[in-house]
Amino acid sequence: MSPPRRDDRRGEQPAPRQGQWARVLVVSLTALLALAAGVTYPWLARGADWLVAKWQHPWALLGLLLVPWVFWRATWGVDRRSAHLRLGTLAPFGGGPQGWRARLRDVPGALRGVGLVFCIVALARPVSSVRPSVAEEEGIDLVVALDLSGSMEAVIDNLPPELEKYLGERPRGVLPARVDAAKAVLRDFIARRKSDRIGIVVFAKDAFVLSPPTLDYQLLDSLVSRMQLEVIDPHGTAIGDALGVSAARLRRSSATSKAVILLTDGDNQGGRLSPEHGAHLVTTVNAKVYTVQIGEGDDARVFRGFDLLGQPRYESRGYPTNPALLKRLAEDSGGKSYVASDAAELQASLHDVLDRLEKTRFEAAQATFEDLYRFLLLPGVILIALDALLGALVLRRFP
Repeated sequence: MSPPRRDDRRGEQPAPRQGQWARVLVVSLTALLALAAGVTYPWLARGADWLVAKWQHPWALLGLLLVPWVFWRATWGVDRRSAHLRLGTLAPFGGGPQGWRARLRDVPGALRGVGLVFCIVALARPVSSVRPSVAEEEGIDLVVALDLSGSMEAVIDNLPPELEKYLGERPRGVLPARVDAAKAVLRDFIARRKSDRIGIVVFAKDAFVLSPPTLDYQLLDSLVSRMQLEVIDPHGTAIGDALGVSAARLRRSSATSKAVILLTDGDNQGGRLSPEHGAHLVTTVNAKVYTVQIGEGDDARVFRGFDLLGQPRYESRGYPTNPALLKRLAEDSGGKSYVASDAAELQASLHDVLDRLEKTRFEAAQATFEDLYRFLLLPGVILIALDALLGALVLRRFP
């Protein structure tokens, strides 16, 4: 008997898998069509805003590295996980007809992969800056110069209840320090503003600009809330420098009403400019000086822990004050001087300053930000829902 021919042996081997290129084509076309359909809605909704969008969570885009694995697992990977029937040869089935359901069996998996792409990009939270609108507002320009010298650690009483929320956590029964009360009053003052441009200058031995006059009240509140004693050298009270720096911030202001509000609890000590020269610089920019002395008299109390009974213990300290100087600086510039013996009077002083200033009409550019993630999340959810519906009802796989 002659040995079997080589062609016969080859015929007995399993036939190679047919239609792999057709599957690749179906998956690719489905993914491209789904991607195009999904992108159409966000583009029609916001157009060119996507070109200037900023990403709040860009690290989430690393999730796109998982998308190829999801594509494979939802298409070819299903074949590996499905039950198999072992046959000696597939030759009798190689030329058989293949229905449309079999040809489109990978469509749900492709939709799932593209839907995941949209969901991951939405998770990165794109944000668009809406074009600023120019509105005519009525307000004033002012700079608040806040004393951060060491004497501001002295305590003050009679804090209005509505300001407690600005103080944060502190031991029960302990009076707030002057600096904390001033910060609370200033934050409440900022929160009540609508169209007044406010700048912040802090001073002790030296003077520094914390913020130029701005309408960004959220930024101002954040900056004031983080101010602490000793962030600058506390050994000094450079009132002249504080007024000079404040005047420089108002130099380019076109407002009719401009003012510098000086919040301090002490006398001038140190600095390059004399208080009188600093006040003169304020008048050269057509602004007025309003001084607020925090506390009255040279005697003050400083919190020094608790006694054996758990009661707050205060130590008397002497800090020099000069109400005559503050009154002269205010009157020479056309402003007014105040003495705030407690936190309630400090709050009233700031509001009285505003009542004395004439409002100025000016144009204010207002920009808002919009979250764009929902325009990506919607097509992503729809594609994943189509994957589930098609896989369960139309293109269901049977093992």
